[in-house]
Amino acid sequence: MKYIYLDHAATTPMHPDVIEEMTVVMNSIFGNPSSIHGVGREAHHKLETVRQVIADSLQVKPHEIIFTSGGTEGDNTAIIETTEMMKDQGKHIITTAVEHPAVLQPLHYLENKGYEVTYLPVDESGRVRLEDLSVALREDTILVSIIYGNSETGQLMPIKEIGELLKEHPAVFHTDAVQAFGSERIAPEEMGIDLLSASAHKINGPKGVGFLYKRDGLKFQPLLRGGEQEEKRRAGTENIPGIAGMGKAVELLTDEEKENHKIRNKGFEDIILNKLSEAGIDYQVNGDRENKLSHILNIWFKGVSSDLLLMHLDLNGAAVSIGSACTAGTVDPSHVLEAIYGKGHPAVKESLRISFGYGNTIEEIERFADLLIKTAQRLKN
Repeated sequence: MKYIYLDHAATTPMHPDVIEEMTVVMNSIFGNPSSIHGVGREAHHKLETVRQVIADSLQVKPHEIIFTSGGTEGDNTAIIETTEMMKDQGKHIITTAVEHPAVLQPLHYLENKGYEVTYLPVDESGRVRLEDLSVALREDTILVSIIYGNSETGQLMPIKEIGELLKEHPAVFHTDAVQAFGSERIAPEEMGIDLLSASAHKINGPKGVGFLYKRDGLKFQPLLRGGEQEEKRRAGTENIPGIAGMGKAVELLTDEEKENHKIRNKGFEDIILNKLSEAGIDYQVNGDRENKLSHILNIWFKGVSSDLLLMHLDLNGAAVSIGSACTAGTVDPSHVLEAIYGKGHPAVKESLRISFGYGNTIEEIERFADLLIKTAQRLKN
């Protein structure tokens, strides 16, 4: 029986059209886009075509898009290089307790270099409070980094409201939009976003490629130094096949397609939750169902070890997760669920993340729900 993949928040399978586009590019465009001869110009043209595609998807200028190796590089560049450029104005940074490790780790690095970081708490849904941010803002605050949509619970943050709040403050506003870019309509200029990170492998594109949006006029130094690629903002010969694949993935994500995904994902979620309720499973959805990314469903199975549940589901042909893929395989509890419920709360070790995506069908969602019920009943304490 076909394996059921429900861990699309960790990574997604490449769309066939993306594979086809990358294959064509690998077979025909091999030049260095920095070369001035015809072969190089052909590669450069492909590079700039994709830059325009991504810029159009965000309603920004093409030269505001910097190609990177993925979300981690984008987050690290935005955080480390922004604070380096603005250190004479202050050394205070604001973030949340539920950020992805690609944001938290560079912030820990900066703390060791003398920066002060305020980690905002979240409410019972996992959402940051605007009043907490307002109170935390200081004259020496130089950077605010708030995730767009949480990678574990899918909780959406009040990004537009945060941008409005920061409009009269000199702090730079960065958002990690890795999970949200393929799902939400994002307009950085309209929302007051200065820096935005995204990754291709979360939207049915290839791994190892992403982009960083940088608002015009923002002071900036490259994290990677060497050549003068990306207008001297990111050294290293660009990954043309990967960038082409990312461009095709973005082209496929029209506004209509995003809405179709939301409707489909809502249907999948309803199937699972209705079946759990009908079977009498003692569960609770982590976060606010009405204000989250549609492809992520995080459930607390009361009295059931998430480690055991994950293992038994895997052995029976279904892939889910107990947290961010970047922290999977560790014994550390979910920092996101700890921020919501508190350390030592049973939900921290009794929750699963189920995430939908390309290729999932109603039939396999129903089959998965039945397997989930059977497994949870058997493992109940």
